[in-house]
Amino acid sequence: MRYWPLNYEQINVAAGFTHPSSVKSYNNKTFAFWERALFQRALSVIDFTLPDTWTGSIKDLFEYCMFSRGYVAVFEHDDYGITFQPCGLSGFDWYYRPTNALISNPALNPSLDLKIGEECQILKLTPDFMPVWDVIEYTAEKLSTLDNAINMSLINNKYAFMLAAKNKAAAEALKKMLDKINAGEPAVIVDQRVQDDPNSKTEPWQLIDRGRLKDSYLTTDQLADFRTLLHNFDTEIGIPTLPIEKKERMIDAEATSLETDATSRSKVWVETFNESAKEVNAMFGTSISAKLNYEEEVEEDGNAQSDRDI
Repeated sequence: MRYWPLNYEQINVAAGFTHPSSVKSYNNKTFAFWERALFQRALSVIDFTLPDTWTGSIKDLFEYCMFSRGYVAVFEHDDYGITFQPCGLSGFDWYYRPTNALISNPALNPSLDLKIGEECQILKLTPDFMPVWDVIEYTAEKLSTLDNAINMSLINNKYAFMLAAKNKAAAEALKKMLDKINAGEPAVIVDQRVQDDPNSKTEPWQLIDRGRLKDSYLTTDQLADFRTLLHNFDTEIGIPTLPIEKKERMIDAEATSLETDATSRSKVWVETFNESAKEVNAMFGTSISAKLNYEEEVEEDGNAQSDRDI
């Protein structure tokens, strides 16, 4: 519920438990790409009904605050009317709820310390005042790591012949032979004199065989795991998905279980938001609310797929 200020040494100690310095899965462009992509994917789950003045880029900030911070303070300002701002929380009441919202903004001078329930209300997305960005970051880290592995696999899959030549003449003969093969010549003729080493009478070159190449963790397997990670993310945040494991038929109980699994957390988010919105609406006369974008679709798909091949 609180964010504690830490010095450089404390941050390194805390980060070392989850982000080892030898692994750079977070501090890279691929992670930033997937973090942004998954955030935009998560935005499709919830439809927020907001005041008419909170549209366009203002709504963009509101949604970002909801997912990345978990809550905002709603209050009335002389210059901006009924508005919202990201805030810090302080104080405890009898039920350990925060009592004050601390608001700081470069356009606001001085900063505000507002009493919750009297001067402002809190709109929150989760019961514990925490954001849902951890779900995004958790999956983005794995997708970033797997993305790099796929790139390496694509390169390693370009398997070329690895030949070792004993002398320069044999090496040149091999190059010429492979050039003719790659040029599409139907037959390649090699001088018989290069077949045996003139001194040792042994073969002038050897083929290095990687062997059992199909047993390696190759791109097809990695792409399947890639789809699994995205499927798990969609299930976690409430985007309807079909099961990854192929089954001939799905019974009603299985369809209901899948629907419950896919919407359990998103329903908690919407219910929590709407409960906090009731207090905001009562104080400021607004009509703020939220609903699941996929709720009707999930119900229809669940009924339609309950007894059919998938």
